[in-house]
Amino acid sequence: MGSILLKNGIIIDGSAKTRFKGDIAIKDEKIFAIGNIQDKKFNNIIFENIIDLEGKVVSPGFIDTHSHSDLKILSDPYLEPKIRQGITSEILGQDGLSVAPLPFKYIDIWKDYLAGLDGVADDKLDWQWKTSSGYLKRLESQGIGPNIAYLLPHGNIRLEGMGLDNRKADNYEMNKMKEITRRALEAGVAGISSGLIFMPCAFAETEELIELCKVVAEYDKIFVVHQRSEADAIIESMKEIIKVAKESGVKIHFSHFKVCGKRNWNKINEIEELLNEAQSEGIKVSFDQYPYVSGSTMLGVILPPWAHEGGTEKLLFRLKDKEIRKKIINDIKNGIPGWDNFIEFAGFDGIYITSLKTEKNKELIGKNLLEISKLKGKNPYNSTLDLLLEEENGVSMYDYYGKEEHIIRFMQRPEQNFCTDGLLQGKPHPRVYGAFPRVLGKYVREESALSLEEAIYKMTFKAAKLFNLKDRGILKEGKKADIVIFDANKIIDKSTFINPRRFPIGIEKVMINGEIILDTGNRTNKLSGDVLRI
Repeated sequence: MGSILLKNGIIIDGSAKTRFKGDIAIKDEKIFAIGNIQDKKFNNIIFENIIDLEGKVVSPGFIDTHSHSDLKILSDPYLEPKIRQGITSEILGQDGLSVAPLPFKYIDIWKDYLAGLDGVADDKLDWQWKTSSGYLKRLESQGIGPNIAYLLPHGNIRLEGMGLDNRKADNYEMNKMKEITRRALEAGVAGISSGLIFMPCAFAETEELIELCKVVAEYDKIFVVHQRSEADAIIESMKEIIKVAKESGVKIHFSHFKVCGKRNWNKINEIEELLNEAQSEGIKVSFDQYPYVSGSTMLGVILPPWAHEGGTEKLLFRLKDKEIRKKIINDIKNGIPGWDNFIEFAGFDGIYITSLKTEKNKELIGKNLLEISKLKGKNPYNSTLDLLLEEENGVSMYDYYGKEEHIIRFMQRPEQNFCTDGLLQGKPHPRVYGAFPRVLGKYVREESALSLEEAIYKMTFKAAKLFNLKDRGILKEGKKADIVIFDANKIIDKSTFINPRRFPIGIEKVMINGEIILDTGNRTNKLSGDVLRI
């Protein structure tokens, strides 16, 4: 690995301090010196590559604290949509659902279930890693573009500890799940995650979360959670997670924080009061956010949680059964207390299909559920359930939930940092290709919602501190050289819902562990990322 000198950059170091002009010397993966470095030979280092930046911004590499690259990185380890955003580190294992731990007997059930979230895996993929440690070793053995840290998913803990049953864990099962958690924490996962709208996480009671988080708190790691409600029951939902923090001592981090549905927007003041109260009580609370008024997840979330009990095979049976289907439709129409009803807050015309498990319905990608119902000549309830049945629940979607002023309001909160929450398959949400440049172009340069220093801090050092990434997120002597070089006057996202697979502009170079992996806008195909064990 060579030595590099970056000259004449506008350095924004990630700490939120004011920018300054200077040089950065890099050797053996790390930053060797920062300042005014005049000589080609510096402290007995002869620079093999001197790059004059001509006033471009130099910042730490961006950290995506909510990523769904868990499967994609196995078949496409460079992860170009992320690298071209300036993302140099990702946190996988989100929403309580991922690839490990995974007992062999559940592999087929689980990979079908994950299809709507993380995509359809390559047929040649063997799924033989079994534990989170095994998965991380698999990534190390093949090489990766960005650095990767992993959260232990609550759904996978339940899967190994008690299967897919919709019930309370008994004492033996609870102790087993705590052992699974401890095993993964010892192996270097960054914390645990849960997705309390997804099966089997949704089947857990608050006490189960508290008990698991007591183990996490012992290691000073983090609980990352897609809470039970981001809509009608968001206040009660937040109180549940704050209770988990109080009784376990764990740090809590709300995933993709937002308020869904017009009728819930009046709750924002109360939501902010809850955040303020938690902080005043000494609870460590944070959240991440993607800079869009629409979200994206698996279409199966429109179904009541009980419909998913037992896995995909049983779900498909229920969708086929006429009487059970009537009950599913009735629950969607009338709602269930505490359950986020996506049809209610987004509407059939506000939910769009982004990917499918098979090719047989590919003409439906990019259409909303109301358009699909008209094409199929059916009412939207049955056309949607038929689509889930035909595609064996392997359907992804995006939906509209909020408004711009709320995006900015939460963006300016001290607890906030940025993420993509990007599902990479099919015709994806534009955040997969554009989230971080969008912040710097739209919300910093155009709207002045944040200063450039504040935005970079939230993208880098703040995220690194939350997840205990000790060598990342800041430009400082002795730290790893994860670096983004961009033109602050040009950087902007180009991805749209109509044409999402468009790379941003303005990012010129990306370095990971001292290697240039994006050079003047061209990919180098280097896989210099590390697996980050915490």
